[in-house]
Amino acid sequence: MKFCPECGNHVAYTVPPGDDRERHVCSQCDVIHYHNPKVIVGCIPEHEGRVLMCKRAIEPRYGYWTLPAGFMENQETSAEGAARETREEAAAEATELALYRVFDVPHINQVYIFYRCGIVNGQYGVGPESLESDLLSEQQIPWDELAFPVVRELLQAFFKDRHEGTFPVRHSIIRRPPRA
Repeated sequence: MKFCPECGNHVAYTVPPGDDRERHVCSQCDVIHYHNPKVIVGCIPEHEGRVLMCKRAIEPRYGYWTLPAGFMENQETSAEGAARETREEAAAEATELALYRVFDVPHINQVYIFYRCGIVNGQYGVGPESLESDLLSEQQIPWDELAFPVVRELLQAFFKDRHEGTFPVRHSIIRRPPRA
């Protein structure tokens, strides 16, 4: 950020009084411009024991499999955003959403919130951000073709919880992988 969206003057990257980290601060109007983590919301849609997954038609990770998820929008709840992403990416209507998992991913400034859900009448399709979508059994999951580490951890926990017959809400932290 070089200019203040409030008044148009230059901003400085400095620690404001009473703060503990550098922020963009306007040199004229003293407005502090905060940059906060992005919230990603998504679903684990399930129908008749299978999970609805999408093959990505966009970067990052074009051509890899994922669960329907994306950035939460202003003016929506996390559950509304998760249901919207399921509609947009898999042409499926999420039903009976239940909070399932929260991931903090501090090295990329993101928070992920996932819900378990059903899909109305088992119907799904392909949205503009997906190459294809499909209902997959645990044995059919393309584990070597998953788009993101969060998806792998989420699905592994989901299938374990399903085998145990309980779905507690969990929180995890995904740390930056060590550099080689």
